[in-house]
Amino acid sequence: MTTLAPSRPPAIQIRAATRDDLDALVALEDAAFASDRAERRAIRHAIGSPSMTLLVALAEDDSGELVLVGAATLERRKGSRRARLSSIAVAPSRIGLGLGGRLLDAAEEDARAHDCTHLRLEVRADNAAGIRLYERRGYHRFAIKPGYYEDGMEAWRYEKALAEAG
Repeated sequence: MTTLAPSRPPAIQIRAATRDDLDALVALEDAAFASDRAERRAIRHAIGSPSMTLLVALAEDDSGELVLVGAATLERRKGSRRARLSSIAVAPSRIGLGLGGRLLDAAEEDARAHDCTHLRLEVRADNAAGIRLYERRGYHRFAIKPGYYEDGMEAWRYEKALAEAG
């Protein structure tokens, strides 16, 4: 009798985005979001901005080539110790595999590396999976913004105090 080895999730690499990632990031944005998409020039700006970090998640496809499967965008303001997670995008084919959590961990790590003590974000009120992720990870809702999204959906605002980098 042959025993199959348990399948393991594909290895994910997370790194800062480069200009070479621009086309793949635009394609991810189009695939991941029905509306409220970041435009190409905004993504290009985020890649080179000293006050932003754009992280990308890469995984091997069936041919062994690394492909972009997720991204997270963080914003920082001079004089503030609060960072803002403005977006997490996961390729539709990778939803449910824990990639959002991996990107959130990397975003928190990046915020701490930039001496931020808190991370804030907005999430669509109808994004149950996102809300569960953030609440499981210790984020607390502190406000609601009516009509925040293009389609009129409200945003729930969350914040988490980040532990000191050890």
